[in-house]
Amino acid sequence: MSDRISLTGISATGFHGVFPEERRDGQIFIVDLELSLDLKPAGESDDLTKTINYASVATMVVEEITGEPLSLIEALAHRVSKRVLGEFPQIESLLVTVHKPDAPVGINFKDISVTIERSR
Repeated sequence: MSDRISLTGISATGFHGVFPEERRDGQIFIVDLELSLDLKPAGESDDLTKTINYASVATMVVEEITGEPLSLIEALAHRVSKRVLGEFPQIESLLVTVHKPDAPVGINFKDISVTIERSR
């Protein structure tokens, strides 16, 4: 499928990480999604029910970021993908990128991220 919906830069404070201070203090996590699905029915009908409600997807992502703490951003990406695919059966595949720009790695860097791809 070549049709895609992208949501970029969904951010919230989460408490994910392997270090106690990450779980205690929290930090910003940023999630990007690329959803693959057939958008022709929505394009032809101009009907929201024939596509994905972006606000619903973004709300789910924020709930996962702010939800139960995990050690790894890989696990957070997996949890986001599982929830979004579970809630929206019309999505054929997705890419999820989780950014952890303030990861405590002891050196200067711009961003650390993990990207996963999942499909039905």
